Parts: sequence; structure tokens; C-alpha cells
Amino acid sequence: MNLKDATLFRQAALVGGDWIEADPSNAIKVDNPATGEIIGLVPNLGAAETRKAIAAAEAAQKEWAARTAKERSGILRRWFELMMENQDDLGRILTAEQGKPLPEAKGEIAYGASFIEWFAEEARRVYGDIIPGHQKDKRILVMKQPVGVVAAITPWNFPNAMITRKAGPAFAAGCAMVLKPASQTPFSAIAIAVLAERAGLPKGLFSVLTGSARAIGAEMTASPVVRKLTFTGSTEVGAELYKQSAPTIKKLGLELGGNAPFIVFDDADLDAAVEGALIAKFRNNGQTCVCANRLYVQDGVYDAFAEKLSKAVGSLKTGNGFDEGINLGPLIDEAALAKVEEHVADALSKGGRIVAGGHRHHLGGRFYEATVLADITPAMAVAKEETFGPVAPLFRFKDEADVITQANDTEFGLASYFYAKDLARVFRVAEALEYGMVGVNTGLISTAEAPFGGVKLSGLGREGSRYGIEEFTEIKYVCLGGVA
Repeated sequence: MNLKDATLFRQAALVGGDWIEADPSNAIKVDNPATGEIIGLVPNLGAAETRKAIAAAEAAQKEWAARTAKERSGILRRWFELMMENQDDLGRILTAEQGKPLPEAKGEIAYGASFIEWFAEEARRVYGDIIPGHQKDKRILVMKQPVGVVAAITPWNFPNAMITRKAGPAFAAGCAMVLKPASQTPFSAIAIAVLAERAGLPKGLFSVLTGSARAIGAEMTASPVVRKLTFTGSTEVGAELYKQSAPTIKKLGLELGGNAPFIVFDDADLDAAVEGALIAKFRNNGQTCVCANRLYVQDGVYDAFAEKLSKAVGSLKTGNGFDEGINLGPLIDEAALAKVEEHVADALSKGGRIVAGGHRHHLGGRFYEATVLADITPAMAVAKEETFGPVAPLFRFKDEADVITQANDTEFGLASYFYAKDLARVFRVAEALEYGMVGVNTGLISTAEAPFGGVKLSGLGREGSRYGIEEFTEIKYVCLGGVA
């Protein structure tokens, strides 16, 4: 990997402030999806280590919450600075285990660090209220206090940013966190935990557990000490965690599946729409929860848009993320590759046609060509399921009412996008789309300053922005009597 600081790549897990090294006889192997090469081992932990981490978090959280907001803010600020100082190394670790091109990986490090920076500032702005009393001798106070110990389970597609978007507000609010990162990409989590220690985060406040998702998750959901569970991943797993958390009535933050529509109206700037589609569809090789999964193009501009998009897609370069000039890396594993192939084959069997790509890449392995499909219909799998790969299916639509009906015809409601110039249409469509987030004339909507989250089966709660820290607090009402 050619790291400047080799200590950031640690083959260990952090449990209650203690580092546990990987045992080669019982370790999880992590590979580079571009080459299949094993890059390292991490411990295969389970219920016992999870209980230890939760107990340590409970003790550390009380001391952390007692610190001033200014103190917590200062430590988080230092963590942000260390992440940016080590951006190149963190990016290299990310590319090695996840596969995305190195410039894109470095971009994720900056994006992930921005959540730590934002919530370092928000730590000093967790305000309560004084409410006019209902009687002359009473005053009503409202306090916001940390929820306590938080359990977090994060995915492989953004192995840095999906952690910081949860850890930033949790620590800013005065909480502790026990983290289970994805087994495909644990080293990014471990590296930022090393930097968290250097920044001054107290021992036991932050644990990173690698190992059995089932055993660790079951302990997290069953523990009465864990007062909040935050998860990013599939709707199926989210629903199971929801069910497991019911007996202990935990607060839940669930960022789940998506099936984002990307709508191009006939008054849109087509060049801008193509640029937006490239970002919304092909960023991270289509492996994002806010990925444009269904591209709806109005009749009058359908052919022109398809031609422009296929030409742009044809210029994308696929390969090893460490090579120069690469736009798209590999898919994460063979199962992901198989799903892409199934969706393309299903579309072709039902009347769809290939405009660009459509096959495994000549590089072999887990690489797939950037693909554009035309003449797509609602009967095809790509209309109903997340492809999570570099496939852009183009649907035709006649008018505004038609496309709103099609766009909302899904159980998901995370992100949506549309391109149009008419101001009245912009307001109508933005209000009509049943999604937690809407991008208008842009294909990139994620930022620390804005609330991220969905509706319907896409989840519960919001991450990022000033609303994000509220997910990690509890409201306490205090009635003061005898003050007349």
C-alpha cells in the first residue's frame, strides 16, 4: 500500500480500550477486490468481546458526558485534523480493501472527516429551552442529554464516511460507541480508531469489533445498556435488527435500501443531466444507497439523452483503483457481480437492449463494464430492485403525472433526482416525490450540512446536519416550582 504511517494499518480489533491482535488460526481474511489478493487478517470476535466492549463503553460514557461541550469539541476537532493529515494513507487503505479509485477514496476521506468537523462544532450547540410556565410559581426547562451507549453497524461501500457520520454526532452529544464494521472493509474502521486514540478520545469510549455479524449484532440488540442502535445496510437486515431491538425499546437509526429515480424532463439541460447521471449512477461503481437506479427520460429527449449518456459512459475507464486515470473499480464480491449479470439478462429477455457495455469486463475478476440499457419497462428486475452496480436503465415517460406515478411506485424512499428548468415544475415535482431527499439539477446531494435519510422502507431517522445530533440525545423536562 506504500503507507507513510504503517501503524495505521493494524491487523487488530479495539475492544474496550484494548487492542486484540488477529490470530491466524481463527481470523477473517480481507482481500483486495481488484486482485483477489489477501491484504490482511482481523480477529473473529463474538458475544464475549461485545459484552466487554459494551461494559467499557458504559463506564467511559459517564466520564465523557461529564466533560464540557468545549472539551469534547476540541478532541473531535483534533480527530478531524488527524484524518486530513493522513488522508493519503487512509485513502490507500480504503482502496486496497474496497476497490474504488484512489482519488475517489481520498474524496471519501475528506467527506468522512467533514462529519467529524461539523459535529465538533455542533457539540457546542446542543441547546435546551425555557418555556413559559403554566403557573406563576413554576418554570419549565427542557434539557437535551446524551442517550448513552450507542451500537453501530456499518457497510462496506463507504467504510470511512458511514462510520464518521454516526460517530461524529454520537461523541459530540456525549455518547459512547461500539462499532461493528463490515467484514469486507474493516481496516478503514481500525485506522480511524487509531487516530481517535491519538486525538484523545478516552479509553473504552470507542470500540471496533470485527467478527461474526450475527453474534455481535445479537449482543448489541439484546443488551439493555445499549440505548441506541444505528445501522446502514439492507432493508432485510434492518428489519431483523428492528425486531431484535423491540424487547429493549431502543432508539433506532436505520439507513436502508433505496431505488432512486433520476428524471430528465424535456426542458432539462441535457449536458448537465448527463453529467449528473454519471455522478449519481456510476460513483463508487454504482454501489451506493443513493445511486440512480431508474433513469426516466421524457419522450421528446429520450434518444438524444441516451446517445449522450452512452458516449459519456464509453469514456469511463475501469480497472485497479491504484492505477492512474481509473474511473470505476471492481464490484465488491462475486455475489455483487452475479446480481448485475442477472439484472442485465432479465432486462434483455424482456425486450431491453444494450446501448453501452452490458458484459463482464475483459479484465475479468469482479470487473463489469459500465452499462446503459434502453427500452426498459416496469416488469423488469431493474425497476424493482437495487442493482448496486454500473448499470443505467433508461425508461420512457410521457408527462409529469406519468413519471411521478412511476417514480413513487416502489417500497423505498431514500433519494431521488430530477432535471428541469421550469420553476413551477421544480416545486411541484420536489413536493410530489415520496423520498427523504431530492436532488434538483444535481446528481450529488450528500453533505455534512444536510439531513440524510429516507422514508417508507428506506429507514428511520436522519444523519448529518443539526438534526443529526438530536438522534443521539434524549429530551428531559424539568418543572421548577416555588420560584414566584
